[in-house]
Amino acid sequence: MTGYEPTTALPRDLLNRADMKTAIAAHDFGTVFLLARSQAGITYSQIAAVCDIKPERVGLLARGQGSVTTFEKITRIADALRIPGRMLGLAPRTWEESEHGTDGNGEDLRRREFFKASAGAGLAASLPDLTRPPVGGRIGNDIPNRLRERTARLRRLDDILGGGDTYRVYLSEYQKTKALIRDSSYTEETGRALRSVLAEMAQQAGWAAFDAGRAADATSLYEASHQAAVDANDAALAGNALAFLAYQNVGGNRQAGVEIASRSCATAGSDAPPGVRALLHERLAWAHAVAGQADETGRALAAAEAALAEVEDSPQPDWVTWVDHNELQIMTGRCWTELRRPLRAVPVLKTALARFDNAQARDKSLYMSWLAASYLHAGEVEEAADVTSRALDLSSEVASVRPRQRLDPIIENLTGHRALPAVAAVLEKARA
Repeated sequence: MTGYEPTTALPRDLLNRADMKTAIAAHDFGTVFLLARSQAGITYSQIAAVCDIKPERVGLLARGQGSVTTFEKITRIADALRIPGRMLGLAPRTWEESEHGTDGNGEDLRRREFFKASAGAGLAASLPDLTRPPVGGRIGNDIPNRLRERTARLRRLDDILGGGDTYRVYLSEYQKTKALIRDSSYTEETGRALRSVLAEMAQQAGWAAFDAGRAADATSLYEASHQAAVDANDAALAGNALAFLAYQNVGGNRQAGVEIASRSCATAGSDAPPGVRALLHERLAWAHAVAGQADETGRALAAAEAALAEVEDSPQPDWVTWVDHNELQIMTGRCWTELRRPLRAVPVLKTALARFDNAQARDKSLYMSWLAASYLHAGEVEEAADVTSRALDLSSEVASVRPRQRLDPIIENLTGHRALPAVAAVLEKARA
């Protein structure tokens, strides 16, 4: 524990109930809180106090609105309500009587165990273990594929967790693989495959750094990824590294962002898998939209759509499988919002967001910010306030800086309409 003494605990008989076990295993803390109140008489105010959650947030969770996804908050709830770590997919908590100790890095161990048990992210059953050869050892040609499978599984964490929780996990994988390449021997073919995986890992760590607000770290990792991809002769990953750099930098230097995004498409080339081409043209469309270039945006979106139409007929790298028609709709809505075309943006964003589960809290809240902005552009202030309010609820437990960065300017623009009850409510929520 972290010096925090809980004031209440869930009774053993309640912990042993099937519905409570199911809720805990699913990290459905709303149901946990609901059962705690109805079956053990623990009030929402008590839960809020011991778990360090706002009382209104506890009530919303109990009504099925929102979710808890950060490692720190989950462990806080476990310690406060005395939920054994094994029930949550955590290592044993320090307050538990256990014959097994930690390895001297208790917090890191608990975090790793939590990640490995994240069944909702498709991780628990098949995160490949990897016995790394000793320093100076010989690497077999199976190691790159095993590393790539491991990287693919870890990537699923990004569906439910923010970069604040995943950055150090991804960075550790990258650094260990970098040391493996430096200190081991292998064939030329295996070396290329290792550097390709290294490029993929660097992009994954860079994205988490960007999401966590660590811009300088992200840039460094993207640049390292580009070099590793070039060394591996992997044009698709080299192009994607450039696309990441363009995406990160387009807000500061719009023309440079467009130029780098254009280079990313050219680097990957027309022979790249269609999912890769779709992703890179999406990011080119975004760069054009931020630069205010509507015609170019439309052409890039059309190119992304044409590439997606080819995806079903050919295998795609795992790092691009999240790009689908719903993602393209989201990007289309974002682009038209940026270009202040709300009549185009609102319908596609509403349709696409309806398909997003609330468990994808970071992405859904982030994308909702563009819907709120489009409503503001259209003069639909109360609709904008409603969407902003829901986005704030979703983003409140996510370890990512980006949703709030996007929502703050919208909240500022709403202040001039505080006489409207919906606006006053969302402004109060934003201050809480």
